[in-house]
Amino acid sequence: MEPVVLKSHRFRAERERDWRKLEDLLDRFEAKRARDLTDDEVVSLPVLYRFALSSLSTARAVSLDQNLIAYLESLCTRAYYCVYGTRSTLAERALRFVRHDWPLAVRTVWRETIVAGALGLLGVLTAYWLVRSSAAWFYDFIPAALAEGRDPGASTESLRAGLFHPSSAEGLGFFSSFLFTHNAQVSLLAFALGFAVCLPAAYLLFENGLMLGAMFAVYVPHGLGIAFGGWILVHGVTELFAVTLAGAAGLRVGWALAFPGEKSRVDAIREAGRMGANVMVGAVIMLLFAGLLEGFARQLIVSTPLRYAIAAATGAFWLAYFYRRSRTP
Repeated sequence: MEPVVLKSHRFRAERERDWRKLEDLLDRFEAKRARDLTDDEVVSLPVLYRFALSSLSTARAVSLDQNLIAYLESLCTRAYYCVYGTRSTLAERALRFVRHDWPLAVRTVWRETIVAGALGLLGVLTAYWLVRSSAAWFYDFIPAALAEGRDPGASTESLRAGLFHPSSAEGLGFFSSFLFTHNAQVSLLAFALGFAVCLPAAYLLFENGLMLGAMFAVYVPHGLGIAFGGWILVHGVTELFAVTLAGAAGLRVGWALAFPGEKSRVDAIREAGRMGANVMVGAVIMLLFAGLLEGFARQLIVSTPLRYAIAAATGAFWLAYFYRRSRTP
């Protein structure tokens, strides 16, 4: 028995370091901390698993200590399920995205979200001030064919009819549809052009606010500013928030490109791009939801207080969903 014990001890001393490394990786994986594993550690898992299998085969062949064989059998079984086990289904991945990945990505870009929102608001205020100063500025922001009479020369009655009588709101409905399409395009471009060191994304966010500010400058002098705000915000809270988040994702990528910090530029862009992609996928979902609100709520709800109530409810929902602390899955 003594030679067997001696061989088992030597065999273990030569290989135990790799077994312990594999065991540590498995412990972290089974504790649902797989996201903490580095790329090198993930690549090393199958290599260490095959090494453990080789050790087990050798231990059985030379009839080493049964406790050692039992340990290796347990280790190899755990590694097998880690390397070849059933992966999460599409539904599980979608649920994880909704419950964890999307809110986490949005919270990560909170600084960029503030900047993107400020740029859009600056565009609104700029256009409003310019149009109120001189009506000629209106057509620099809104094409005449798109305004369809809803310009600084429009009467109060025609403007009110568009807000509260759906049967008389074809022109304003066309403007709303155009605005939705425009916002969707801005969202995609703001994210895609983030790679150009933030500047194109910042301009798009500012430019997107100009059109909205110009329209407010038409309705406010007629005492319809609050009514127009309810009409646009019933779906605009979700829609404009989606644009802001998409712009924030683009700014995050551009900032990582310009100022990678202690990381390499490639690593910084890869990390920002991965996070930004999660934000962007969520922004598309928000735009789809905004489209449903635009198609139904805008036509069916003509009460200004109710429109604001819906806008406030959707705003509260998105804030609570994104910025509450979600549990780690």
